[in-house]
Amino acid sequence: MDIIKGNFLNRDEVKAHYKYFLFIFGLLLVMIYTNHHVNTKIERVNKLKEETEEFKSRNAYAQSRLIKIRMESELGKEMVQDSLVSLDSHPLKLLIKLDSTNDKTE
Repeated sequence: MDIIKGNFLNRDEVKAHYKYFLFIFGLLLVMIYTNHHVNTKIERVNKLKEETEEFKSRNAYAQSRLIKIRMESELGKEMVQDSLVSLDSHPLKLLIKLDSTNDKTE
């Protein structure tokens, strides 16, 4: 019952060590604060890592498109030198169907 009421804190032995209890309590508060601060830093670092990965993938995609555009422009220059012209419309595909009646008559 003394623990619930807090009477054990009024003893002479405990009164001599109040400074140490307060020091330990202060250390615990500092430890909790630093742990929280470290967790927020870790979350920020993870978020920045995700952003850098996204930017790296965007950069790789942009570089591949740039290389493709450069190659197309170089091909265009070579086609002009060879007096070739690019098509405005796509070529048509011709499908030839063989008539099955011709096979029976032969």
